[in-house]
Amino acid sequence: MLGRFSNLSPDQQAIVVLEKRAFTEAEITTTPAEREKSAQHGESENEKSEQQPSGEQGRTFFTTSSRLHKEFVNDVYGNFLCTVDPELNRLKVSIIYPASEKHIVKHTAQHRYMIEETIDQYNKITLPHLEEEQLSLEWLYNVLEHRKEKERILYEDPCDENGFILLPDLKWDGKTVEQLYLLALVRRRGIRSLRDLTAADLPLLRNVQTRGIAAIEKRYGIGASQLRIYLHYQPTFYHLHMHFTYLRYDPPGAGCEKAHLLSTVINNLELAGDYYQRATLSYTLKETDKLYGKFLLAQEAADEPAAKRSKTTVLDESQ
Repeated sequence: MLGRFSNLSPDQQAIVVLEKRAFTEAEITTTPAEREKSAQHGESENEKSEQQPSGEQGRTFFTTSSRLHKEFVNDVYGNFLCTVDPELNRLKVSIIYPASEKHIVKHTAQHRYMIEETIDQYNKITLPHLEEEQLSLEWLYNVLEHRKEKERILYEDPCDENGFILLPDLKWDGKTVEQLYLLALVRRRGIRSLRDLTAADLPLLRNVQTRGIAAIEKRYGIGASQLRIYLHYQPTFYHLHMHFTYLRYDPPGAGCEKAHLLSTVINNLELAGDYYQRATLSYTLKETDKLYGKFLLAQEAADEPAAKRSKTTVLDESQ
């Protein structure tokens, strides 16, 4: 949702993102003892709240207060709507305020178009664009310098050259392990994206990979073979970072048109140290993205001389 907080500013816009949370195993699990207790005592919602710990721990969808509303039944198949405990039906709310034009474009539903970016196009179109349109990185520097979100840090390697901070992504509530989503923010500044990486950065990439996996396994019991570790291109912000997500969860941006597996990036740089200064990289852009507009203008400029040459050839033949 896009709007304004009238009590804060009548001019600045805000984005409010509402998301439904994923189910957890605890929420869909009942034991025979729980079912028997529920049937015997017919406990009310208030009584259950007094017996259960605060928050959602111990709650389940399958209680005497749950209600099924039939849509249809056909032979062995049936569709129903279920009303459950409100504590298990809460929404995750993310707020971006004040929201820039780039934030608004990112969260607007619209057509997307595939871009096949050559290194020449990167240098002539993309690089000048990102230097003009870069979002503020103040929030990121606040994290790296412990001015904000210090309590959310899962792991930190303080090395200035190869160190990083690992913390929950804003998309994750930090509790539902089934939706695990962490960000690794490298401490070194000056590496904007995949395009800047060379063989000299391999120690940094291997360090993030190895220590990030170890930290997640120690905290959540999720091993390397169950993690999806990748970089985005194009990224939302131009300071090198990696995404760590649980394979059981398919978050936005994990598709092949945006995500580049960290293991593949490392392998590519081992094969050719300047791989990302030579490769053509594919990604999608929204139709209102300024960068997409610049690619269209560049294409029109390239097509115009060809059209003129074609017209000249036709005139010559007619003479």
